[in-house]
Amino acid sequence: MRLTGASVVIVGASGGIGSATARAFARAGANLTLAAPESERAPLEERAREAREAGVQALAVSVDVTERAQIDRLIELSLQRFGRIDVLVNLAGIGSAPSLCESTDEEIALVFNVNLVGCARLMHAALPVMKAQGCGSIVNVGSIAGEAGVMGVYSASKFGMRGLTDSVRREVRSHGVRVTLIEPGFVRTAMNAAMGEGLPSPDVVADAIVDAVRRPRRVRIVPKRYVLPIVLARAFPGLLDVVFGHPRIQHRLNRDARAERARGSR
Repeated sequence: MRLTGASVVIVGASGGIGSATARAFARAGANLTLAAPESERAPLEERAREAREAGVQALAVSVDVTERAQIDRLIELSLQRFGRIDVLVNLAGIGSAPSLCESTDEEIALVFNVNLVGCARLMHAALPVMKAQGCGSIVNVGSIAGEAGVMGVYSASKFGMRGLTDSVRREVRSHGVRVTLIEPGFVRTAMNAAMGEGLPSPDVVADAIVDAVRRPRRVRIVPKRYVLPIVLARAFPGLLDVVFGHPRIQHRLNRDARAERARGSR
């Protein structure tokens, strides 16, 4: 797909990966509709300003992906501004405690509603436009946690995104719409702040997203160093049961989440 002048909708555009993705598409010459929750309005407007300074058009839209009416409004505003939707990037997501038992019922529902149901609704809203155009590209951003179930309901939501992406890819293939899943490992974002500054930049994910639009593929794992562990996890799932089922490993997995929860309750 030629990106110069293309209309790109990025949902979750205010975070670390979302900001890097907005900059990458702006450098490629695409016009942007940038979406994020109202609470992230300031950084969202900043990303739109940066895009305009890069010489492209940009629209900032507040959206709660758990509300279908707001999703429909986002798609309509993008159509009104740019006349078409060439690319949809689903980046909106929230994390969870590694332990299901330590998640509240409200947290469980919210993780699924944002990470999985929100993704499904966004595709459901955008696909009629792309099918009518006879072309389009959707990039869903999952996680390596969707390959190895070790992060509670977060992993479950990303496993669900894998299945949803595969199903929709096959459904719309004959309509000229391509659907790709990007599965990042740990990169330097607010969600992984406890892991320090030694992680790869979000740019590695942003570049993979842009490349997936130019050269569609089924799935891409980034950074590449995670490919071999994922291959092993798929081949030997019982080994993961032994390793991650150990009490010491479970304690370490949940330690940071418990500390963060304790700080938040003060």
